[in-house]
Amino acid sequence: MNEQQLTGIGMTSQRTRNRLVQRLRDAGIQSEAVLSVIATTPRHLFVDEALAHRAYEDTALPIGNNQTISQPYTVARMTEVLLAAGPLNRVLEIGTGSGYQTAVLSPLVKQLYSVERIEPLHLRAVERLQRLGYDNVRLSMSDGTWGWPEHGPYDGILAAAAPEEVPESLLEQLVDGGRLVLPVGGAEQKLVLITRHGDHFSRKSLEPVRFVPFLPGVQR
Repeated sequence: MNEQQLTGIGMTSQRTRNRLVQRLRDAGIQSEAVLSVIATTPRHLFVDEALAHRAYEDTALPIGNNQTISQPYTVARMTEVLLAAGPLNRVLEIGTGSGYQTAVLSPLVKQLYSVERIEPLHLRAVERLQRLGYDNVRLSMSDGTWGWPEHGPYDGILAAAAPEEVPESLLEQLVDGGRLVLPVGGAEQKLVLITRHGDHFSRKSLEPVRFVPFLPGVQR
């Protein structure tokens, strides 16, 4: 991949990315580490070429298979909440999707594991993230309700789909003091932070969000 593809031109240029970062800052994102990664992550390479000119709008965009790449504010907010208690060594992401949230998390954690249930999305994300050099990421195609217990427990878990109730399997894969950030609900969803304290879990509702439902099984 050449330098111009990475840095972008016109509506994908660094100036356009910087305007997005300013909008996120104005919207309340405070973590300079997160904002810095957003500024340097080529979101236009995580959407179809026909949508590249819209990549740095603060909006969700379709990525095929009835899925979307999350709004940059939502990616930044969830990442900021996940990292708010300090650095994380081992993190699990449920719902790789296009790989954009994965790419934002990767520079901010030591080791990242990510699962995706839809095979075409998984295969495209594997190719894209490898090509861009995200070498601390391991990807798997599987049912997200299982988590990825072989590599747990995790300091943090982030999910990009909304279950009606939080899966017990994800709670069990948190270390003591670990943080789980995910949307929860059906027609009305809230972004929720769950923190493990031994065998107990504290829960904090943060703000209304809108995500695709958290579905079981794999789709080929």
